[in-house]
Amino acid sequence: MAETLMIQGTASDAGKSTVVAGLGRAWHRRGVAVAPFKPQNMALNSAVSVDGGEIARAQAVQAQACGLAPTIDMSPVLLKPSSDRDAQVIVHGHAVGSMAADGYHAYKRTAMAAVLESHARLAAGYERVLVEGAGSPAEINLRENDIANMGFAEAVDCPVVLVADIDKGGVFAQIVGTLALLSDTERARIAGFIINRFRGDIELLRPGLDWLERKTGKPVFGVLPWIDGLYLEAEDAIALDQRRADDAAFVVQVPVLP
Repeated sequence: MAETLMIQGTASDAGKSTVVAGLGRAWHRRGVAVAPFKPQNMALNSAVSVDGGEIARAQAVQAQACGLAPTIDMSPVLLKPSSDRDAQVIVHGHAVGSMAADGYHAYKRTAMAAVLESHARLAAGYERVLVEGAGSPAEINLRENDIANMGFAEAVDCPVVLVADIDKGGVFAQIVGTLALLSDTERARIAGFIINRFRGDIELLRPGLDWLERKTGKPVFGVLPWIDGLYLEAEDAIALDQRRADDAAFVVQVPVLP
């Protein structure tokens, strides 16, 4: 059975997708058979899997990083918003219908069964499974029947690394506040932290890192630098500041209307 590690974030766009892709690539280069996985994704960006289903584009990119063809098991539940209240629900690569938020909340037990089925297949076929969370684990209004973050981590009993984006500011409050809103068992599941998108002199940050480790009793595993020109497929929201790759053959521009 594979080892499972989950990467969660203090917020959407903290860098979870990038960290999973980077770790997957690093382990792949070291000869480790590793697969990406995201229990539930909300995105309009999708890709076609090798087994003919529709999955989130981020997991297709992560599969490429891991040297794999993307499969439906890597993205078992995909929500494609059709309004601010409704979304098309795609399970194991195929649409099962459109649901409002309350309808999907009731459907989560069925969705969780599909998630655990996919994870079990990946865990049986690889040495490691790298799991990406969704949004933040501290969304207390979404805690009941959660399948995207701690609900999944507790179901499969895996450790969690928490990623926080320092570029947005308030990184220590992000981390400490997230921990404060978790249950005791969830908090114990956090193995440590990654600080993402840092620019400047690392020595100026070090006193804060030392304080964070003393305050929480958990290690900072690393500080990842801001990387100019890094372009990976975005999830969860429209990323207005993304730029095209320099070698792009053509550009498709879509106006974002009200």
